[in-house]
Amino acid sequence: LAGKHSISVTALTSPGNIGQRSILGCTFEPDIQLDSIAIQWAKEGVAGLVHEFKGGKDHLQEQDPLFEGRTAVFADQVIGGNASLELRDVQLSDAGTYRCSVTTARGSGAAVLQYRTGAFSIPVVQVESSSCGDTLQCSAPRWFPRPAVRWTAYGATGEHLPHAANTSYELNPENVTVRVISLLHNVTANATYTCVIENSIAKAMGNIRVTDFSITKVTNLQLVNLNAESVSSTFPACHWILLLPLYLLSI
Repeated sequence: LAGKHSISVTALTSPGNIGQRSILGCTFEPDIQLDSIAIQWAKEGVAGLVHEFKGGKDHLQEQDPLFEGRTAVFADQVIGGNASLELRDVQLSDAGTYRCSVTTARGSGAAVLQYRTGAFSIPVVQVESSSCGDTLQCSAPRWFPRPAVRWTAYGATGEHLPHAANTSYELNPENVTVRVISLLHNVTANATYTCVIENSIAKAMGNIRVTDFSITKVTNLQLVNLNAESVSSTFPACHWILLLPLYLLSI
């Protein structure tokens, strides 16, 4: 092993959405010798490995049963320095401290990341009309931990409008996530309303502009993350935000 040195390994991830697919990011200094690259993913407190890849293929003999059938690396991208882990069917219990270790012909390195799990979804905002006046409904099917909901309302010239809302939470059949339903009453034309749903890992916003002639909706979802600390990387830990694509719907 003479002449080997520490290589740069950097890890970065966003919170996992329960039941969905997630990526635990890890990159390293590329090496053109694929057969010399070995990748190990481990989780603190778990006896077996999360995933192991070496010599150009998976080696899962030491994989912990908790992760059986749920993990993969991007084999065709390993030679380019991608050691990221795909985690399928994310479980609430998957949260914890993960270590990505990489060994190549040049040396070895590792990075540690904190992985958080929960549930989050983009809200749907719609107008409901009745004899008592118009009401805005902001609903989202899956959230955990239980989020807070708040509304803002502004008139055509930017003035703040008084408003009153009622929010309810319905436990979903799996007894973990909740469905969020918030109603804003006494909606008026020529105003912009925003519904904000937020917990410790995600923030979703639904904007709706109501005029005499049309209704315009815009929704987005942000995941607030803590970057991992890299053992042999020069990149510092930092906070970052992943902004998912905007969905624009005009009625």
